Amino acid sequence: MFMSNHFAELSASIPTVVMQGYIVLMVLLVMGGTILDMMHKKSAQYFFENAKKAQKSAKRSVGAGEKVSIAATVLVNEILTSGEFNNTRRRLSHLLTMWGTIIFIVTTAIMIFGYPTPATPTPALLPQLWHIGALMLAVGGYWFWLFIRVDVSAEGLPWFRFERADLFILSLLATSTFALIWSFTGGGLTLFFALFVLSSTVLFGGVYFSKFAHMFFKPAAAFQKRVTHADGSRENLPAEYDLTDPAVHAKFPDIPEYMGKNPAYMGLGIKRESAKHY
Repeated sequence: MFMSNHFAELSASIPTVVMQGYIVLMVLLVMGGTILDMMHKKSAQYFFENAKKAQKSAKRSVGAGEKVSIAATVLVNEILTSGEFNNTRRRLSHLLTMWGTIIFIVTTAIMIFGYPTPATPTPALLPQLWHIGALMLAVGGYWFWLFIRVDVSAEGLPWFRFERADLFILSLLATSTFALIWSFTGGGLTLFFALFVLSSTVLFGGVYFSKFAHMFFKPAAAFQKRVTHADGSRENLPAEYDLTDPAVHAKFPDIPEYMGKNPAYMGLGIKRESAKHY
């Protein structure tokens, strides 16, 4: 079972070109849904306008070499290791779900396009990775859905409550769940295969209505945020000042006037407790 390419076995019942055409169609649906989402939310327009606004208040110019370094940091921190999550459980759940999804989807495409029939033997590693990816996705996704979601863990709402924003995670979980059941039951044209195809169609076809599209915008937003910190514009947010600094008093005279020349330490504020949900 873990060594079998069930997609190749399906070629006796479903023409290979149909399976390959389905993969191409899903890619087109993701692209179309992402473009429509960007047009509807005007996220790309906001991104470029925000970048121009930040350039006007920049304190220094960020060179090409520094931008490459920032891009590498974003790649490692925000994309590959999900370093923006302060909560360890949330980060682990996200990493399992993200990397499980990537492994699952990539190995599916490789097996369908590279080894479409039993006449082209599939390396045992590919089906193994396919199952590992699906299991990682299921573990990370169900962990998030049942125990980590804010409306469940913080607001006390039931885990089975469903809103349109949940379409992405639920269709993702359904895809991995039915894929694993289909494989464990021996593959072939079964009800579980039909549910596997249906849930994956909802997943990729429902990009416009789900959070799928944000994955493409998120790295660009993270890169722009780091650039604004590097050039000093800080997205027009105030810097973290030392309230006892005479230079700060000169810039903001109301500080010594209302708080004295040596303001008391106000504490950690929002950072008093580590993040639990986000």
